[in-house]
Amino acid sequence: MISSLRGRVLTAAGSSVVIEVGGVGFHVNTTPALALASREGHELAVHTTLVVREDSLTLFGFASRAELDVFDLLIGVTGVGPKSALGVLSALSPDQVALAVQRDDDAVFRKVSGIGPKTAKLITVSLAGKLVATAPPAASTVVTGGVAESVLAALTGLGWSERVAAEAVEETIGAASDTEAASVPTLLRLTLSRLGPAQHSGRSR
Repeated sequence: MISSLRGRVLTAAGSSVVIEVGGVGFHVNTTPALALASREGHELAVHTTLVVREDSLTLFGFASRAELDVFDLLIGVTGVGPKSALGVLSALSPDQVALAVQRDDDAVFRKVSGIGPKTAKLITVSLAGKLVATAPPAASTVVTGGVAESVLAALTGLGWSERVAAEAVEETIGAASDTEAASVPTLLRLTLSRLGPAQHSGRSR
């Protein structure tokens, strides 16, 4: 089992990256946010799981252990395949998934491509009691907090220290509009711009 990878990014596009480790390029399926944050030639560390099928071996990778844990729980639900589980984590942070399950709110899962009403309900039922989340005081904070969490995970996965990444995300949210702060790709792009292109590897901080 390949549980983690750390190496140089060869390519990054869409929802996958290719990471070179020991001269071998590993194709890793991941969230669009992490693929967007990855830069060719820079080092990237991901938590991974290998999904084995009769006709394929597919590697999925995430910036945080929390995302990987939720992914593993999701693919254990009847009717939820790896692609659908990745779709959930592309739209929701681990804490948002936990909150939805805690509140028995299957509506958020129905918005994910490939997940119908019955499967969405099955997710909330099957994962009940397996995820813990502390509900923020307001709905707007839920959205912003979840997006910030995903962006922070992507930045730390790229090598930025949690302190530097958290400060940059906080400053970016403060300067962004509500729409920008509610979008993981947009907030990630704005935060990377604030950090500076010459410092994406995090080695200079």
